Amino acid sequence: MLGTHDLWLFIVSGLLLNIAPGPDSMLIVARSAGQGWRAGFAATWGIGAGVWVHILAAALGLSALLATSAAAFTLVKIAGAAYLVWMGLAMVLRRSRGDEAPGVNAPRAPAPIRRREIFLQGFLTNVLNPKVALFFLAFVPQFITHDAPSKALAFVFLGAIFNLNGMLWCHALALSSAFAGSRLAPGARVAAILERTMGALFVGLGVRLALATRD
Repeated sequence: MLGTHDLWLFIVSGLLLNIAPGPDSMLIVARSAGQGWRAGFAATWGIGAGVWVHILAAALGLSALLATSAAAFTLVKIAGAAYLVWMGLAMVLRRSRGDEAPGVNAPRAPAPIRRREIFLQGFLTNVLNPKVALFFLAFVPQFITHDAPSKALAFVFLGAIFNLNGMLWCHALALSSAFAGSRLAPGARVAAILERTMGALFVGLGVRLALATRD
């Protein structure tokens, strides 16, 4: 179909790859558990939009620049790493909600984030990760036939399937995380600790990305 082969294997492999934990999954879990499924969906839609940027860039050949140019790869890598560190530090240092603290010394839950900001977090977390671009360049072409009438169209077709798989998984992850968060109903102190812990993990991911290579 459209110059592709072994579509069933691509779908299964893509689903397994989407399930693998990473910054995207961490962001969805953090926002869903802390602010409910709507916040998790906002993060998911931002991530999905970011994936489309990588799909179209790869189909047009722009992502190949990251694979061949050390300067381009380093530039995007540093930008992505800086953003992850910045977002992690913001989670660690976020001010608490005063309306949940009747006493002066009472523990306070982290202040909520607007959903459009969460969408942007998901978008930038995905777009500024050069490893995602290199992944599409390495993985998707394996399922495109050498005589495909339009390799770019085949790439977009497979990318759309991969993104659909990812969106199904991410929405399920958001719902399950929101449900777990509502059932556990952590107190303000625990919620603040979890937020700061996730922030520290994002800082660690940023540092790891900064040290990453194209290999």
